[in-house]
Amino acid sequence: MAPRQLALSLAHAENFAREDFLVGPPNAAALTLVEQWPDWPNRVMVLVGPEGAGKSHLAAIWAENSGARFTAARALQVDTIRSSLATGALVIEDVAELPDERALFHLLNLAREESAYILITARSAPAGWNIALRDLASRLKALPVVTLASPDDALLRAVLVKLFADRQLVVEENLISYVGTRIERSFAAARAVVDLLDREALRLKRRVTRALAAELIRDVSLTQERDNAG
Repeated sequence: MAPRQLALSLAHAENFAREDFLVGPPNAAALTLVEQWPDWPNRVMVLVGPEGAGKSHLAAIWAENSGARFTAARALQVDTIRSSLATGALVIEDVAELPDERALFHLLNLAREESAYILITARSAPAGWNIALRDLASRLKALPVVTLASPDDALLRAVLVKLFADRQLVVEENLISYVGTRIERSFAAARAVVDLLDREALRLKRRVTRALAAELIRDVSLTQERDNAG
């Protein structure tokens, strides 16, 4: 039977520096887009990928280089779009959540007038968004899209190794292999499980080992089963 995938939702701090971004086939094109700025095929680009794939990290790298501000799509308002573009660059996150379509439409028009740059992040491509404003829908569907996939096995393992090393934790290869097949395939899940193992090892005064990982993952699985049953 295939190992059960475990999704962990734990609070943890994330470092969005360029040196902390590990590149592999699933995210190479997206990193290239960010690093090629301002030599973009369009001043407005869309970065698409599942939750935890690294969109926010790449957006932060681009913002560091471009001076971009950040705004959530749900926070866009017509009367604040000019201030949003004050630096000439803007990250708009989670555009699928768009209560005010007019605000985004006017923002795109203003960006074109002022030759500003916009990086849009979302979990799906614009063609799948439910946009009622026809002119906006047409404009969004015409934007270039770069897709960011979930990490493959090799990249997930590399991320786990780095996360443990960042905490100065020396772990065995069998731990990396064990954890890598039992967590959700995302950077967020990798960070969460490393944080969990680190905290529990300190609390129990034990080393971070495969045996400890097996105990914790079993306990979390049982908790999730009880929650689902309730």
